[in-house]
Amino acid sequence: MTVYLVRHAKAGDRESWEGDDSLRPLSKPGAEQAKGLRDQLGGRSIRRILSSPSVRCLQTVEPLAERLGLEAEPTDALAEGAGTAPIRRLIRSLSGTDAVLCSHGDVIQELLEELAREGTVEPAEAGRLAKGSTWVLEERKGAITSARYLDAP
Repeated sequence: MTVYLVRHAKAGDRESWEGDDSLRPLSKPGAEQAKGLRDQLGGRSIRRILSSPSVRCLQTVEPLAERLGLEAEPTDALAEGAGTAPIRRLIRSLSGTDAVLCSHGDVIQELLEELAREGTVEPAEAGRLAKGSTWVLEERKGAITSARYLDAP
C-alpha cells in the first residue's frame, strides 16, 4: 500500500492570525500549492483522503479530493501535536488502501525522525519538510518499508 503523507500548503502567518489557529486558512501561494498537489497526485490510485481537522490541511487536499471524487475525511490522528502513535495506527488501519494523509510539520517531523532511527529514511533526508511537500511511504504488514520525498508543487 502507498501512503502519500502531505504537509499542509503555505498558510497565513501564525503570529498575525487572530483567533483559533485551527481555523487559519491557506494563503494565496498555499492555494496554488493545493492545485499543484491535485495535479501531482491526481493520476494515482488513491482511494481515501484523510486530513487534520485544521482548515489549512483540509484546504490543501480539497482540490485533489474533488478531482478524484472523494471526500476529505478529518481525523484527530493527523492533528497538530498528535504525535506518531496515532498516525502509525491510522496507516495500519488503512489495510492495503492507497491514501493521502495531510498533517502538520511537527507530526511529520516526529514520524520521519522515528523512520530514520529505524533505517527507513536516511537521517540527512528526515529534515526535508517544505510546506506542500509529500513523503511517499510504502507499507507492508503494518510496517513502513520505504519512504521517498516529493518536492512541493
